[in-house]
Amino acid sequence: MPWYNYIACFFAGMFLANFVPHFVYGVCGDPFPTPFSKPPGKGLSSPTVNVLWALLNLVIGYILLRVGRVSPDGLPALVVFFAGVAVMSIMLSIGFRDKHSS
Repeated sequence: MPWYNYIACFFAGMFLANFVPHFVYGVCGDPFPTPFSKPPGKGLSSPTVNVLWALLNLVIGYILLRVGRVSPDGLPALVVFFAGVAVMSIMLSIGFRDKHSS
């Protein structure tokens, strides 16, 4: 598989991991930081903005998943995909740890 497929696998994992918190907060009706809040990533965005941001992440993640040819049969692609999930999950846990403190 070409090297750029692995890049797509990694970023697919990142976008799909980022989908989860924004979607959950959005559908629960809770505000949550997005890149569109003021200040970006720190202020709170409305639940609707979070759902829309989540859906955009889902679409981009799905496209990258297809480009990266992630499948249960391709172990290297799966490892890179889950590395992307892990990296984004850790980044989100660090970035949002203080979201409720003011």
